[in-house]
Amino acid sequence: MLASAKGPVARMSEVIIGEPIHGSWWGHPQGDEIYRVLSFLQESPDVLVCRVVDGKVTLVHRRLWPALIRAADRFAPERLARVEQEHTPTGRHVNHETPFPLWDDRDTRDAAERLSESDALDALGEWAR
Repeated sequence: MLASAKGPVARMSEVIIGEPIHGSWWGHPQGDEIYRVLSFLQESPDVLVCRVVDGKVTLVHRRLWPALIRAADRFAPERLARVEQEHTPTGRHVNHETPFPLWDDRDTRDAAERLSESDALDALGEWAR
């Protein structure tokens, strides 16, 4: 799922408030809530933040990590890097990236090896094909 950008999959910012957003979510009346929930999700150990969908900030739940790893050859390596955002005291955002496969673990790799490429792509959805 995309964090907030438009693309071929759903946007979490719109899921959070339950309606389409026209323009930037920063200016939306529920912008503070969107920010709070997106920040919570991005800090979760069960969510990989990367740029796999069209190079845009993408949230991938842990249950899909094996599929993502199995299909990794289909994506540019930089799109699979884990992105962690640091909010500095001055209000600036600094991205720290952990390259793929340095963020995965043995259990996830084992699960990926048990998947066929077709099953992995089915799990990821049409955008991955």
